[in-house]
Amino acid sequence: MTALSIIIPVYNEAESLKQLHREIRDIAVQVSLDLEMIFVDDGSRDASWQTIQELAAADPQVRGIRFRRNFGKAAALTAGFRAAQSPLLMMMDADLQDDPAEIPQFLAKLNTGFDVVNGWKQRRLDPWHKVYPSKVFNALVSRLTGLSLHDHNCGIKLVRREVTGEIRLYGELHRFIPVLAHARGFRVTELPVHHRVRQHGVSKYGFRRFARGFLDLLTVSFLMSYRQRPQHMLGGVGLLFFSCGMLGLGYLAVIWVCMNVLGLLPTVPIGSRPLLAYSLAATLLGGQALSLGLLAELLVHYTSHERDAFSIAEQTAESCLI
Repeated sequence: MTALSIIIPVYNEAESLKQLHREIRDIAVQVSLDLEMIFVDDGSRDASWQTIQELAAADPQVRGIRFRRNFGKAAALTAGFRAAQSPLLMMMDADLQDDPAEIPQFLAKLNTGFDVVNGWKQRRLDPWHKVYPSKVFNALVSRLTGLSLHDHNCGIKLVRREVTGEIRLYGELHRFIPVLAHARGFRVTELPVHHRVRQHGVSKYGFRRFARGFLDLLTVSFLMSYRQRPQHMLGGVGLLFFSCGMLGLGYLAVIWVCMNVLGLLPTVPIGSRPLLAYSLAATLLGGQALSLGLLAELLVHYTSHERDAFSIAEQTAESCLI
């Protein structure tokens, strides 16, 4: 029997939870899954936590975690990963747009030799102003990271436990789970999924999501390439500017000698040349970048993981974080 933990971040989705629980249970019975469902209430302001408590009281395979306030999806997933007890972990949104009937397909795909199976909303039932920017964003992520997927931020994913043990989520890096896993050498693939129309509530994402997503993409690109060697980037930039500055100052020094010592050129104040200001600025900028690179190397060498970016208020009886 396959053991599977499903982590479901929840934020104001009280109306969807009972139906989602029922659909997951039906699929688990059909394919004989040893299942646990972990609902992580990310600071909901509706009756989500009360609903989770009711489900946990009626079903021993349901576990609940409640945050003191809204810490974000990455924090909710991290808490769920730590609480999960199965070797296979599935992420699923609570808004019913992810179809639990896809679970057997994900398990079959993972068993063909992959570590991460990412969903692909091939026919996405969202407004156009979300669909087209998302396509541009996914194309950009694929181009910059080298992992070609159609839908990097699809809510439904299946991963092996060792994947979650080697990637660290904070901020909004949950949308880059496949990319972070790929950077660690895990085998990543995608699977077309049935995307359903939202039945309750409203979408939690707006235009700001795309701006933040682009900034997060820059962060991920940096982490993939320079996480353990920040001096290679900062030091490279620093050396470039420092070298240009020193070349400029060296040229001006030769000119000064030719004017004031050898008398080969008419005497003109060096300070009147714009090259002096540019060279000094480049030298200072280069020195600062090199210094920052050294400081970053010290931080990488001496610091351990930061404290968790969330605070749990309470849990159902058996939800013990590992």
